[in-house]
Amino acid sequence: MNKERLIDNFIEMIKIHSPSKKEKEFAEYMVKVLKELGAEIYLDNGFKNYGGNSPTVFAKIKGNVEGEGVTLAAHMDVIEPNLNVNPIIENGIIKTDGTTTLGGDDKGGVACIVEALRTIKENNISHEDIYVLLTPCEESGLQGAKNIDWTLVPEEIKPAKNMLVIDNAGRAGIIAHTAPSKYDFEITFKGRKAHAGIEPEKGINAVSIAAAAISRMNIGRIDSLTTSNIGVINSDSPTNVVPDNCFVKGEIRSHSEEKILEIIKNYEEACKEAVSQVGGEYEFKYVCDFPTLKPKDDLKFAKEFAEVYESLGISTELKVIGGGSDSNIFAKEGYNSIIIGVGMYNVHTVDEYLEIEELYKTTEAVIKYISK
Repeated sequence: MNKERLIDNFIEMIKIHSPSKKEKEFAEYMVKVLKELGAEIYLDNGFKNYGGNSPTVFAKIKGNVEGEGVTLAAHMDVIEPNLNVNPIIENGIIKTDGTTTLGGDDKGGVACIVEALRTIKENNISHEDIYVLLTPCEESGLQGAKNIDWTLVPEEIKPAKNMLVIDNAGRAGIIAHTAPSKYDFEITFKGRKAHAGIEPEKGINAVSIAAAAISRMNIGRIDSLTTSNIGVINSDSPTNVVPDNCFVKGEIRSHSEEKILEIIKNYEEACKEAVSQVGGEYEFKYVCDFPTLKPKDDLKFAKEFAEVYESLGISTELKVIGGGSDSNIFAKEGYNSIIIGVGMYNVHTVDEYLEIEELYKTTEAVIKYISK
């Protein structure tokens, strides 16, 4: 592994602006890099479904050892503000001048992948087939992963089922293997308008219906593996009019989709009770944003990678997390993902930074895992 090259490449990557839906320039950069490494490329154009401009990049580097191979995955988009990143290397970290995000989420993961592939090629290291999967628009609802048309992906380039998703916050050695499903819900409460100062009795206040319903809902930490939140309550009504419309939006996350559906049923009951008490009507809609992520091999893959970390003197932790990632979407397609980190901290903020030593450690672990 060439540590100086790894950092130089990371700096080069974060200077290519690639916010969600606008990753085209970075995707073209990555296609060029992967082709130089001898990869076969397939581009999925699912971005046309959500107004983006970048394909999902599939790549395969043929191995010289029999086996099922491994997939290295990361995402190409970054959180704004990220234009004109000014990286500063100081005391073993890479940060910005405080005016932009760094983009270590997830170009740290991408840089790790590229350095691992370069090291393997330069040193003629024997390996099974290596697949690379780089998605756009992960930060905006996992749209890149969700819109892959798997029926069009050539069989010979479809990724290996064991997938290292290099997109975890925190230090090297943390291996996330389980993550919850997330459902989004929207409720529209409908009342009746009236003049609030002259004849409020003739109105039905939609905000009051919403308040009555929400007061009956269990929100926040439901149990050790389930959370719920309401983030939007909106009624565009002047204060002199009894509002006839109120919009509520929230989410539920759980490692049990049955539990989520049970909560949704309870929320609908709360809406019915509120309407029976206050009057008016309601419309309740919900959709699964992403399914659960669970190991498909009784943690065999996660434990194998933990052994690699441990052999390098890196302490490990197998972890259940509360967030979602592309891994959740890939799980639905049968992929067995673990999520590992490269030392990114304070992600999604202008205080984001990346610990260089942690990036080295995970890159070294990836190289060792692939080497046969």
